[in-house]
Amino acid sequence: MSGHSKWANIKRKKEKTDAQKGKIFTKLGREILVAVRSGGPDPENNSRLKDVIAKAKAANMPNDTIMRSIKKAAGESDSASYEEVTYEGYGPGGVAVIVNAMTDNRNRTAGDVRHLFDKYNGNLGTTGCVSFMFDKKGVIVIEKKDEIDEEELMMHSIEAGAEDFNVEEEYYEITTAPGDFSSVRESLEKAGYEFMSAEIAMVPQNYTALDNEKHISNMEKLIDALEELDDVQTVYHNWDQD
Repeated sequence: MSGHSKWANIKRKKEKTDAQKGKIFTKLGREILVAVRSGGPDPENNSRLKDVIAKAKAANMPNDTIMRSIKKAAGESDSASYEEVTYEGYGPGGVAVIVNAMTDNRNRTAGDVRHLFDKYNGNLGTTGCVSFMFDKKGVIVIEKKDEIDEEELMMHSIEAGAEDFNVEEEYYEITTAPGDFSSVRESLEKAGYEFMSAEIAMVPQNYTALDNEKHISNMEKLIDALEELDDVQTVYHNWDQD
C-alpha cells in the first residue's frame, strides 16, 4: 500500500522530560474535558471521548489520571469554557504549518501564535491558506516488535477498513479515512495491539525541504515554541526532515 504521513517526521522524535510529559497530560486533560462536555462521560456512548482516551493511552497517560480527568470534566459545570481554534500559516522557507488550539481566550491565543510566527520569520495567514495542502486522516502507529507478525497486522488492518499500511524502520503506520478511524482503532485494540500514537491528524500531501541553516534553526524553534504554548494542542507541518 502506497503513501504515508511520515509520522516520525511530523512528531519529531525527542525524549520527553517529566515537565514535558506534564504539559502533554494537561493538554490531553483539556481534550478529555471538551469531549466529555460535547458527548458525556461514557466512552461507550461518546466516540470522541473513546478516541481521546486511546490517544492518551498511546501517550502513556496513566489510566487513573485519565479516569480522574473524565470525572472532573463530568462534575465541573462552571469551569472555563474552551473552544477549538485552528491557525494556518507559513514557517521559514515556505513550510506550511497548521496549529490546533483549545482556548478560553481567543484574543490571547491568536496574539501568542502570531507573535511566534513573526519572531521566527514565519507568516500567520488566513483560514484555508495551507489546509488544502493537507488531508485529514486517522493515523495509528505501532512499534515494531518481534512478536508482531507483519503480514497478520497488515491483513487485520485492511480487513478492519484501513486505507494504507506502511512499514518503516522502527514502526508500522496505519492510515484510515477519518470516519473509519474509531472502528479500525478499536479492532486493533481488541486484537491486543498497543499504539505509539493513535489520532486524527492533518497529513501533508507534499513536503518542503529546507537547506538554509537559518531557516532550519528558525523552523525548529517555531515548532518548539508553538508546542510549548498552553493553548496549543497540536502542530502539523510539511517540513521534510529526512
